[in-house]
Amino acid sequence: MLKRAVIIIIIMGLLSACASFYEVSHDFNQQFEQGNIDLALEQLQNDRQYAKTNIKFLYYLNTGLLLSMKGQYKESNIFFEKAFIFGEDYKVNYAAEGASYFTNPLVTVYRGEDHEHLMPLYYKAINFMKMLKYDEALVECKRLNIRLQQLADKYKSPKKFQRDAFIHTLMGIIYQTTKDWNNAFIAYRNAYEIYESDYVPLFGLHAPNQLKHDLLVSAWNVGFNEEFDFYKRKFDWPDFKVSKSEAELVFFWHNGLGPIKDEWSLNFSVKNANENVFIFSNQSIATNFSFLVNDKSDRSDLRDLGVLRVAFPKYVERPVYFGSASIAIGDTTYPLQLAEDINKIATKSLQDRMTLEFSKSLLRAALKKTAEKSVRKKDKGLGTLLSVVNAVTERADTRNWQTLPHGIFYCRVPLAQGVNNILLTLHSWNGEDTEHRFIYDPEINQTLFHTFASLESRRVGN
Repeated sequence: MLKRAVIIIIIMGLLSACASFYEVSHDFNQQFEQGNIDLALEQLQNDRQYAKTNIKFLYYLNTGLLLSMKGQYKESNIFFEKAFIFGEDYKVNYAAEGASYFTNPLVTVYRGEDHEHLMPLYYKAINFMKMLKYDEALVECKRLNIRLQQLADKYKSPKKFQRDAFIHTLMGIIYQTTKDWNNAFIAYRNAYEIYESDYVPLFGLHAPNQLKHDLLVSAWNVGFNEEFDFYKRKFDWPDFKVSKSEAELVFFWHNGLGPIKDEWSLNFSVKNANENVFIFSNQSIATNFSFLVNDKSDRSDLRDLGVLRVAFPKYVERPVYFGSASIAIGDTTYPLQLAEDINKIATKSLQDRMTLEFSKSLLRAALKKTAEKSVRKKDKGLGTLLSVVNAVTERADTRNWQTLPHGIFYCRVPLAQGVNNILLTLHSWNGEDTEHRFIYDPEINQTLFHTFASLESRRVGN
């Protein structure tokens, strides 16, 4: 009776934890999505979910982003640096990893997706540029480059996300700001090649015209006349000429909200291929996984399983409310151009590791089911209760960085020395425009940086 009471208590606790990570942190997400940044930060600091040690990485990321939005760039970078250091620490809590095979992966430390380890350095670089600390921003560029190399080493297949074109673009922007034209040209050229060779087939995203413009400008300034003429022909811009302005504004638009993780489940049939090999198959997705099982007792239990229900993570898009935007100064309008589709990159990153995710989830479900069979042989009542526990705890890992934008747009705007009035116009999906006005007062030859976040999104199906 005591054992059953304990299991019932466990079940009651687990039932309260059945919601996705987005749902259990609802109050924080609601304040953030409504643009109440101060209240969102307060909620984040008091949220019991984010106080857990296994999601410290997400706490650092969210705190860093909120502080950046509040203009507290120095404080923001402290938390983004903590997130970076976390990414450099590859220690694994093997006890928690083992426990996850008998419950679910939510008990493990959340280690982050690939793109979630790149974006903190992007935000750090942007923060430094706003503080006019260009040397520090360049340090973040170099760290970004190392991270990108690690990503390329991790994935050898050209069909996987392994090179980030926007990050190379950002490096070019920073080098251009410091008049390091040679490195700016190299970074822009690398970015253009990655857009055309990787981003087009993976995400359907071509190089922005702004990148093409900056690539030509950097080639001209470094004296690469052949390259300048080559890219003019390649872009079909025969009349392009380099013009100079007294100052410049690089405007980044963080549009919408990135995807959130949810879960989906599949039923797998279990078949004994030979004495030691078991095959888990699902006909609806034409997928088979084989496992070598050496333990005789485990083989016996697996033969009795028949069918397994297994939960997997998936991304759910939050469609953008604003589809495009432009900046007007005087009589000239500059379109903001999509440079990074975080929604598609996040989805692709998850897809790239789904084979591993399938294998881990199937192994987890099989171990839980065989343990249930073993207990049922000794005590039918406990076996039934354990069956309920297994059903409740069969969860996917739905944790992710939920305050990232859906996409990042940018453009470069020439400014005059002194006061400049800028009009930002956001164009919504239903044809309505929203306007925001800004005033910039740059010094001669100065480059200013500005980020603007629109947090609106629309319901799926609208």
